[in-house]
Amino acid sequence: MSELFPFKNHPFQVRDDEATIIMVDSNLQREKILPSEKAFAYKMKLEALKHQGQRSDLTLERGVPKLPARDKIAQDAGESCGLTVTRYIALTKLIPPLLALVDEDKLSFSTAADYISVLTEQEQTALVSVMDKLNIIPVKGQLAKIKQHSKDGTLTVTVIEGLLSAEHPAAVQVVLKQTRLHQYFPQSYTAQQMEEVIVSLLETWSIQHR
Repeated sequence: MSELFPFKNHPFQVRDDEATIIMVDSNLQREKILPSEKAFAYKMKLEALKHQGQRSDLTLERGVPKLPARDKIAQDAGESCGLTVTRYIALTKLIPPLLALVDEDKLSFSTAADYISVLTEQEQTALVSVMDKLNIIPVKGQLAKIKQHSKDGTLTVTVIEGLLSAEHPAAVQVVLKQTRLHQYFPQSYTAQQMEEVIVSLLETWSIQHR
C-alpha cells in the first residue's frame, strides 16, 4: 500500500487528485468560459498534478517523455503553451474588481497577469480607487510604470493618479449639428441611420486613402 500511495499517509490523495483533474477537464469543455473560471480551474489542476508527483507519469506510454505540469495543462486545454497557463493562474491573485474587468474584456488578461497580479492587494485596491476616480482603464504602458514603482517600493495613490492622469489622452469628440446633417439626409432618417451612412462613407474614404 505504501508503494501505491506514497503521499504522507493519505491513501486517497491520488484518487482525490484524479477526481479533481477529471472535474476540471470536464468544466473546461464548456463553450463559454470566463478568464476567471479558466484561472481557478488551471490552478486546481496544477495543484492536483503536483500532488501526484512522480506517479503521474505511470499512465504514459513507454518512451513518451513526461510533460511539465503547466505544459500538460496547456496541451489538454488547447492553449498555445505553458506560459499561457501561468498567466491565467496569475489572475487568481487579482482582487475581485480587477478580475471582473478581465472577464468583461475591459482589461487584457495577459496585461493583467503580467503587470497587475504582481501588485500587493493594497496596491491593487489603490489602483482601482484611482481608476474609479478618473473613470479610465489603464493601458499597458501605464501599468508597466506602476509595476516598476511597486518593485522600487515607491508606489502610492498619488503616484498612480499622476501616472494615469498625465498619460490619459483627451477624448476626441466631433459634434455635427442636426440641421446641417439634414441637408444630406431625408427628414425621415433617424440618428442611427445617419450614423450608419456616415461610418460607411468614412470606411470607403479610409480604404481609398491608405
